[in-house]
Amino acid sequence: MLERIFENGLWSSRFIVLLAVIFGLVGAIILFIVASVDIFTTAKYVINTYISHAHPEHFHDDIVGKIIGAVDLYLIGVVMLLFSFGLYELFISDIDAAKSKEGEESKILAIHSLDQLKDKISKVIVMVLVVGFFQKVGYTEYHGALELLYFALSITAVAVGLFFLNKVGKH
Repeated sequence: MLERIFENGLWSSRFIVLLAVIFGLVGAIILFIVASVDIFTTAKYVINTYISHAHPEHFHDDIVGKIIGAVDLYLIGVVMLLFSFGLYELFISDIDAAKSKEGEESKILAIHSLDQLKDKISKVIVMVLVVGFFQKVGYTEYHGALELLYFALSITAVAVGLFFLNKVGKH
């Protein structure tokens, strides 16, 4: 009897994961809101710049940098969503709303093991790093052939990494 009570308590303790699920969703919502406000602010800046006919020196670089920064926030928000959905499905229950009327579940949110969750999150994190890399590259100034060669090699390394990332998990 004591063993059954302990095991029931132990099994019920998995519901503590709901804290991570709820706050992961809150974090994702906050990131989506902040990124959307950044895009809106950037759009206002662009409209005001064109209306006033003032064209700052690094106008295009600034706009691209701000938009890439917002995309970065959206991707991190997606990581938080995947994290929340994955933890919920692994520890609590399958998400019934993710299943279509034919009984098939969404392949994006289908997570059946910690390895699948880790794989999905790591792919999105790599995309966040790639976006961050290109955001930094936009603000970098090159002062010679050697620096341009390093730039070309870094883009090649990113492309090769994305190629192999795409091959992971495919037979």
